Amino acid sequence: MAGRAETTKRENDAMATAAADTNQKPDTPFDRLGGHDAMRAITARFYDLMESDPAYAELRAMHAPDLSHMRGSLAGFLAAWAGGPRDWFEDNPGKCMMSAHKPFTINRAVAGQWAEAMERAVADVETADAELARAMGDALAQLARGMARD
Repeated sequence: MAGRAETTKRENDAMATAAADTNQKPDTPFDRLGGHDAMRAITARFYDLMESDPAYAELRAMHAPDLSHMRGSLAGFLAAWAGGPRDWFEDNPGKCMMSAHKPFTINRAVAGQWAEAMERAVADVETADAELARAMGDALAQLARGMARD
């Protein structure tokens, strides 16, 4: 009888360990890229490029003088979009990037500037998975270019 109880305890312990391992190792793009630190670094580099490179002047002109709010918002969106915490979507119910930008006239040139700045930002930031980061940059660039209305 003791042998069966001991076997059941070992099986239960093994299942609990396997479940804990699964819960501790998420495999989302958010986690694979480096979590919040990576999203904040990409966002910071993106806005730094937008503020400092004259190639993005038209894009920069569409934004408020103080980009502090946008820096936080984009980092939160990227985190949620990549499978991390969904705070951005909970704080902005019913919104997506398309609806959030609907009030703005986004032409091909501006969409291209955003796409290029984001691709550069992703390339400039060291992430835990460079190949996945490039894919993310490509997907975001396509999203931006899809917002053009001319």
